[in-house]
Amino acid sequence: MTRNNPPRSSGRQGRPGRTSGAKPGQVAHPRWSSRPARPEATDREGNTARSLPPVPGEQRPAEVRPAPAKAAKTAKEPKTAKEPKTAKGEGPRAKNADRQGRKPGAVRAPKAVRPAQRALRQPSGDPLVGERYEVEVGPVAHGGHCVARHEGRVLFVRHALPGERVIAQVTDGTTTSRFLRADAVEVLEAAKERIEAPCRFAGPGKCGGCDWQHVTPGGQRKLKGAVLTEQLAKLAGLTPEEAHWDGSVEPVGGKLQAGEVPAWRSRVQYAVDEDGTIGLRKHRSHDIQPIDRCLIAAPGVTELGIESRDWTGVASVDAIAASGSSDRQVILRPQPGEQLPLVELDREASIARIDEQDLFHRVHGRAFVRERAVGRTWRVSNGGFWQIHPEAPDTLVDAVLTGLDPQWGENALDLYCGVGLFAGALAERVGEEGAVLGIESGKQAVADARHNLAALENVRIECDKVETLLPRTGITSTDLIVLDPPRAGAGRDTVAHLCSLSARRIAYVACDPAALARDLAFFREGGYRPVSLRAFDLFPMTHHFESVAILEPIADRP
Repeated sequence: MTRNNPPRSSGRQGRPGRTSGAKPGQVAHPRWSSRPARPEATDREGNTARSLPPVPGEQRPAEVRPAPAKAAKTAKEPKTAKEPKTAKGEGPRAKNADRQGRKPGAVRAPKAVRPAQRALRQPSGDPLVGERYEVEVGPVAHGGHCVARHEGRVLFVRHALPGERVIAQVTDGTTTSRFLRADAVEVLEAAKERIEAPCRFAGPGKCGGCDWQHVTPGGQRKLKGAVLTEQLAKLAGLTPEEAHWDGSVEPVGGKLQAGEVPAWRSRVQYAVDEDGTIGLRKHRSHDIQPIDRCLIAAPGVTELGIESRDWTGVASVDAIAASGSSDRQVILRPQPGEQLPLVELDREASIARIDEQDLFHRVHGRAFVRERAVGRTWRVSNGGFWQIHPEAPDTLVDAVLTGLDPQWGENALDLYCGVGLFAGALAERVGEEGAVLGIESGKQAVADARHNLAALENVRIECDKVETLLPRTGITSTDLIVLDPPRAGAGRDTVAHLCSLSARRIAYVACDPAALARDLAFFREGGYRPVSLRAFDLFPMTHHFESVAILEPIADRP
C-alpha cells in the first residue's frame, strides 16, 4: 500500500437506488436520469430565484439600527369644484397624476426608505505605522508571514524567516490593535534558508505578488508544510499521521539551476497607474509597483511585451498564455469614461475588454483560449478559471484518480466543476455504464464544460450553486465525489449533505489549507476521515499551494 493509493473498501452491491440488471453492452441509467435536462433559470452569476442574495439593507446586523422611516405622505383628494376643468372634465392635478401612471384621486405610494449605512469603524488608539522593533522571529503562519512578539504584542512579519532576528517596521496597527503587521527591513541574524531575492521588485514596500522570493525552493516547501501541519492541528484536530500525509509539499516541474526562478504563472493581472505605467499591486494596498518584467510570469505572457507599453486610460490588463496551444489573450478594463486604446503587442493575441458593469466583450480574435491537459483540449472563455501552473491540471487529475480508483459502471459527482476537467477524467474511467454529474455556478463555465465534454454521453453538467442544486437533484447515494471549492471551502451544510450520500470515496481539492482543515473537521462529524493527503507546490515564490485529500467512511476501515 502506498500513501497515494489506499486499498479499496469493500464492495457495495445491492445498495438502494443502485442501477442493476443491465445487459452486456447496455448503458445503465444513472439515478438522476429522470431529472429534467436543465435546472431553474439562472442569472450570469449562477443565482436562481431561490438562491438570490438578499437585497442590501434587508438583513442588518443587530448593532446597526435602521434610520427611522418617515411617515408616508398621501395625496389629498383633488378639489375638482374649485379647479377649472378641461374639455374632457379633468383638472390639472388629475392630468399630472395620469402622466405618472396613477388614476385621479389615487393614494400615492409611500416613498422607499433608504437602508441605513453602516458607519465605517475608525481605528482607535495612536497609529504605530513606521515604528521599528527588534524582534526574534517565531513560526510561520498562514498568509505568507511569520509570528513575532514585542512586549507581549503579536507582530505578523513579512520578509522574515523562523529563527531570525530582524528589525521589524510596522505597516499596519495602532496602540490598541490586537496585533500589528510589519516588514523585516533589516536582518540581524539570518536563517540558513535565506537567499538574495532574485527579483528586484520583491521586498518590503514593493510588489505584493510574491511572499518568499528570499527563501530557497526547499525552504519554501518546508514553510508550506509547516502551515498545513499547523492548520490541520488547529482546525481539524489531526496530526500528519492521522491525515495520512507524509508531511511533504511535493515540487512540480523540472529541476532548476541555482538562482533560477520558475516561470510558471500563465495568467497575470497587471494594474495601471494614472500615468499609464503598468505594474503589480503592493501587499494589502491599492498602490502600484511599476515593473518591467515579472520573473514568475510564463514565457507566453512575457513575450507579449505588455510591460513596455503605455496603457494610459486603462485600469487593468489581464494576460493569458494558454498551455499546450499558441493561444494568447489580453483582457483590458478601461478607466471609467475612457475609450479602449489601440492595442499593439509583440505577439498576436486576442483582445477583449471588461465594461463598467463587469461584462465581457470580444474586441479582436477569439473570446476563448484552448488549454491542453490530460489528453484533451479544453475551451476556456471570457478569462474563466483555469489552473495557472501549466502542469497543475495533469498533476491534480492524476492525484484525484489515483486516490479515488474509479471503477467501470460507477456513478460520480464533480462539484464546482468549472470547465469539466475532473468530470471528463472520471467519465472515461467509469465508462458508458457509469455516469458523471457536474455542477458549476458560472454560466459561461457551464457552456464551456458542455462543449468540452460533448462527446461523452455519460456526462451531464448543470448550472447552479452546489448548495442550491444538489439537494434538488433527488440523488440519495453515489459512488464517488470530487469537489474543488473556492478558497472559502465547501462549508458545514454542503459537507453534511455529501456525507449523507454514502460515497465510497471523496476527493477534496483545496487551494487554501485553512478551508481544507475546517471542512475535514465537518467531514469527521459526518463519518468520513482522510486516508490520503498530498500537497503540491503549484505556486512557487508565494505562500499558496494546492492539496488533495482522499476520504472514506470511517465505518469502512478497521
